[in-house]
Amino acid sequence: MSEQSIAAARASVMIYDDFARKWVASGTSSGVSKVHVYHHTANNTFRVVGRKIQDHEVVINCAILRGLKYNQATPTFHQWRDSRQVYGLNFTSKEDAEVFSNAMLLALDTLSTLGE
Repeated sequence: MSEQSIAAARASVMIYDDFARKWVASGTSSGVSKVHVYHHTANNTFRVVGRKIQDHEVVINCAILRGLKYNQATPTFHQWRDSRQVYGLNFTSKEDAEVFSNAMLLALDTLSTLGE
């Protein structure tokens, strides 16, 4: 398999609702998910995939693209946007947040050096 998880963390996956101007749970219900940063080694691409721990519902499947702005708003709440929406992760611990952010920053650094 050419895609591998380079980090996994526990977090509630949120989507920003522009119309209601508030964060809402991604998926059919709220709850903690296992969120991975995957690296496709053959294509040198990255994506974030999260599945709800309780029922395994996929609540996020988002490509990490060069130039993405990753914002660590608080030690346990991080966010970013793609062309369609704003994603937020409310981590269960600072340690989970650190593991995830280190992988995101590694992915973004790798992608930025590829574009040079």
